Amino acid sequence: MPTTARLFGTDGVRGLANVDITAELALRLSVAAAHVLGDAARQAGRRPKAVVGRDPRASGEFLSAAVIAGLASAGVDVYHANVLPTPAIAFLTADTHADFGVMLSASHNAMPDNGIKFFAAGGHKLDDRIEDEIAERLDQDWERPTGADVGRVVTMPDGHTRYISHLLTVLPNRLDGIKVVIDGAHGAASSVSPEVFRLAGAEVIEIGTEPDGLNINDGYGSTHLDHLKAAVLAKGADLGIAHDGDADRCLAVDASGTEVDGDQIMAILAVSLKSRGALAQDTLVATVMSNLGLLQAMEREGIVVRQTAVGDRYVLEDMRASSFSLGGEQSGHVIFLDHGTTGDGVLTGLMLAARVAETGRPLAELATVMRRLPQVLVNVKGVDKSRVESDEELQAAVRAEELALAGAGRVLLRKSGTEPVVRVMVEAGEQEQAQAVADRLVEVVRARLSL
Repeated sequence: MPTTARLFGTDGVRGLANVDITAELALRLSVAAAHVLGDAARQAGRRPKAVVGRDPRASGEFLSAAVIAGLASAGVDVYHANVLPTPAIAFLTADTHADFGVMLSASHNAMPDNGIKFFAAGGHKLDDRIEDEIAERLDQDWERPTGADVGRVVTMPDGHTRYISHLLTVLPNRLDGIKVVIDGAHGAASSVSPEVFRLAGAEVIEIGTEPDGLNINDGYGSTHLDHLKAAVLAKGADLGIAHDGDADRCLAVDASGTEVDGDQIMAILAVSLKSRGALAQDTLVATVMSNLGLLQAMEREGIVVRQTAVGDRYVLEDMRASSFSLGGEQSGHVIFLDHGTTGDGVLTGLMLAARVAETGRPLAELATVMRRLPQVLVNVKGVDKSRVESDEELQAAVRAEELALAGAGRVLLRKSGTEPVVRVMVEAGEQEQAQAVADRLVEVVRARLSL
């Protein structure tokens, strides 16, 4: 079992497969989830059903088998969707009216890791209370169904097609005339993403789309853009799209091989949605880590930016609470709440390409809607992170630096959730200025918070 104090992290239960994330844990966790998430169905007098999918990493084979066995043994009917992106499993959970969904993936992590993520009915992420209830029921005694009451397991051969049809339905315009390179990270989108782009009319060049169970995220995908940049230049493509292992995020590359990050993607898409009257309340939801340049750009465009704590789950919570339609993170998690319940890298890539096709403007030109301010991020290790907010001298130093930046930059100090680390982030008009401010604050953090 993972050694963190809380079983569930910010995105399910994740760790080294067969050490932290074992078959035994997967089975016990799925039984506990069956009791918590299937309770409403039982109270309504029907058998619960769940959709289960995974990314292509090798450990997903035995872990998904354990999850499916646990669910069926607890009286849950299982629809086995096999290898599909995380957002596809969320979509299918809602589309099939399943009581919950399960995804086996460690996202952008290296191949040896894996994780177990649950979706509630409707394809929504679980809140902390439900996750804690599942964790509390891991080792509880339970009455095992027998005979006809055990769950049944069926394959879901149309899951791939249903998800692609959904994506094509929500696309605002076709991609005819667009040449795009798709980097599937040898992950869950390796089949889906190239296929849907072709069906939408694009000419597609594929890289990183040959998963063998061992090569997921290995030198390809959204955390390794060099191959994508080279392919875009070599093939004369209009843009490149990079997914991570489970395809819940997307980064892009323009025709010159320059990266277009999540903040720029959100800026482009926010302007696009606003132009169509589809940006709810003319508001974009982002995290405190988004570049100040995004906030400045959106202000010029008449778009309000609401900022949340770091993590796409917090973005989603704010979006759902106020019915906002677009939100995301600098890392490339982008959520279209009108069309999905979680970050969807394939949909994000499609929407970005659709904007290029609709306007006839190169991606590089569209990305100029915002200027990324130089950003410096330093992780200060070996300090007492619990005193960040309470140390008056440190807070005074932060206020002094912010005052000196005079609104043309910003300072952010964050505590790591899992390590004795304080993250110092500074943005300013020039790289040298940002670095100088960061260096000064790092020294204050070390002086004031050293253990």
